[in-house]
Amino acid sequence: MAITGSVTIRSLRLLELFTPASPRLTLSDLSRKSGYPLSTVHRLTRDLIEWGALERDSSGRFTVGLKLWEIASLAPRGTMLRELAMPVMEDLSQITRENVQLGIAEGTEVVFVERIAGQKAVPVQTRVGGRFPLTASGIGLALLAYMPTDVQEQVLAGPIEKFTERTVTDPVVLRRTLAEIRRSEVAISDRQVTMDAVSVAAPIFDRPGSAVAAVSLVVSAEGASLNALAPLVRAAGRTISRALRPRQPT
Repeated sequence: MAITGSVTIRSLRLLELFTPASPRLTLSDLSRKSGYPLSTVHRLTRDLIEWGALERDSSGRFTVGLKLWEIASLAPRGTMLRELAMPVMEDLSQITRENVQLGIAEGTEVVFVERIAGQKAVPVQTRVGGRFPLTASGIGLALLAYMPTDVQEQVLAGPIEKFTERTVTDPVVLRRTLAEIRRSEVAISDRQVTMDAVSVAAPIFDRPGSAVAAVSLVVSAEGASLNALAPLVRAAGRTISRALRPRQPT
């Protein structure tokens, strides 16, 4: 791989190599995954450690540093939204005892910015700060339904990842699904991510028709009462929307 981009870009590309599956990487790991020479990786990691973006443990492996979390927590889109949404999410969690999630769109993916784990609730694959395709999760579908048509078509024209036998990958079916979400303000992902979970999501609007985020419940597919859960999630989305709108610049 050719070494391209500024020092800043190359440093950021190194940071992107850390994932939940690979939270600790050696110098050799970083060199192999990035394609950069060991000498380049050594120089970049030294600067990243000095700034606080990376830390090095006793075994010599690198981990993401707390300084990145401190900076990321100041992102205005996530910070204000979380502050306004948390009381509603906590109420929803108390009522249902299920997993409650909050996500925003970033390009053609969902970024999860907050999550409350329900007591004895079904395990979920998402994490705060994690990304997921728009086409499978409840939050992703709720966001995709209100995106501009050209963005929707870009997503539907691209490869649509299949997670289970129930994951919808047919663009025609997905278009009908998005139209129904716009009608009902509720998105349901029924065993599309895992075969043991159903996600019920609702958009959060900063103005009519403009969804800036979505909130969801993730519940066990066995015995899930969607007719009971959908109104709760839709009400949560509308409550957060009302709290959000007065805070927007005029």
